[in-house]
Amino acid sequence: MSGIVAAHGPFEPREGLRMLDRLTHRGPDGQGTRAFDHAWLGHRRLAVVDLAGGAQPLRDSRGRHWLVGDGEIYNDERLRRELQERGHVFASRADQESALHLIEADGLAALSRLWGMFAFAGATIDGGFFAARDTMGIAPLYWARQDGTAVFASELKAFDPHRRPDVEPFPPGHVWTPTDGLVPFRVLADVAPAGVPGGQDPEPSEAALAAIRDALIGAVERCLVADVPVGALLSGGLDSSLVTAIAARHAHRAGRRFPTFAVGLAGSDDLVAARQVAEALGTDHHERVYTHDELIDWVPEVIRVIESFDPSLVHSSVPNLLVAKRAARDVKVVLIGEGADELFAGYGYYSEFDSDTALHEELLATIHGLHIGGLQRVDRVAGAAGLEARTPFLDLNVVELGLQLPARWKLSSGRAEKWLLRRAFEGWLPERLLWRPKAQFGQGTGARDVLGEYYGSTVTPERFDAARDELDPPPRSREELAYYRLFQRELTGVDPQHLIGRFTGW
Repeated sequence: MSGIVAAHGPFEPREGLRMLDRLTHRGPDGQGTRAFDHAWLGHRRLAVVDLAGGAQPLRDSRGRHWLVGDGEIYNDERLRRELQERGHVFASRADQESALHLIEADGLAALSRLWGMFAFAGATIDGGFFAARDTMGIAPLYWARQDGTAVFASELKAFDPHRRPDVEPFPPGHVWTPTDGLVPFRVLADVAPAGVPGGQDPEPSEAALAAIRDALIGAVERCLVADVPVGALLSGGLDSSLVTAIAARHAHRAGRRFPTFAVGLAGSDDLVAARQVAEALGTDHHERVYTHDELIDWVPEVIRVIESFDPSLVHSSVPNLLVAKRAARDVKVVLIGEGADELFAGYGYYSEFDSDTALHEELLATIHGLHIGGLQRVDRVAGAAGLEARTPFLDLNVVELGLQLPARWKLSSGRAEKWLLRRAFEGWLPERLLWRPKAQFGQGTGARDVLGEYYGSTVTPERFDAARDELDPPPRSREELAYYRLFQRELTGVDPQHLIGRFTGW
């Protein structure tokens, strides 16, 4: 995780430096800029790979191609070997340098070969420029177009106030150039179900369960590659517990204990469950216990950090930020369980579906919306703590396999939610933990009830009724209106209508 700022067209470098200053939290390890006649590139670095030699902007050996990037390229080693065989000379071990050389060699169509999470902006000395974002939208990127200038940044708050009304999310899986506009390079297609072994069977075969297991193990192991310590945020729920189980086995083979971090009110369900999982897996476990008053006091800062006022995100983000700050004392990368609910039908409202076609379409829609919802929370909270968050369930191998699985295997039909995922990992956790019923993170940590009661009480029924026309859809509760007022104060000038995902699944 790092922070990027870029512009194409007339642009004052002092504006770029102001924007980088607002992204210092994302990249505390250094800053770099490069000005061209037609463009400007800026970078705030969080050093995770090649700590000594990976400063940005990156450049090719002739100084013709330049790039700034945020994220991680997981197939860097394979691409690097291929490019070196073709005569490319690398100046660092930074994974994003492979993207620079790949684009130089094969053009922007080669973006489809990159595996990982990334947001890039690049320029050439002869007038070229591009910006691109990964297929899932894991790495954040926003842009604003005004008077012939396109300005890009990692967060909403980076933009100067006069640009904020025009800010939009940059679409995942697309690349933009001044000549061709927006072009998809690898969007998440409507992957048809039943593309797996035994896909026509009423129940999953052992081969299908093994495919699920192998895909997630491979994704977790790719996420463990770093030159800095890696840990996991462990809630004790299924998703983070499975990620931790895989990572802990990997660490044990290397003779290490894997660090895990949990958060909650004293005695809360998540703290107890995470402690049990950590004990069963033998992790190096740490806890952040907070009070009711801490939860309430952190909300304004959390809304500024996550750039959202959705109650479900706020409920989870306050404890998430507190545990991220605790984790940052020991590690620089954390693994997160985000994405499993969307792939394996983990949310309660999915149980209302009795048609596998309708369920598949709903899962696909929620995955498409992650980049302005749950992923926004994951990214901003980690960035605010100086961490890089990695999401194995959103590895493209896992996502594409998950969408190929017949949706009927994911229908609850009286079974535990995500029963398919639980079946695939039988034996990896004690039965009582593997089959523990799901609780939303904000609920399991005790945050939801405390925050809902307090912030709901700060808005009168009359003020709530008077504000119903301010948003579409209208505020759903007095609590949400209280958060929206804080959002307006913290992010002046930002139009939330097309920027802020609002989850309606519960």
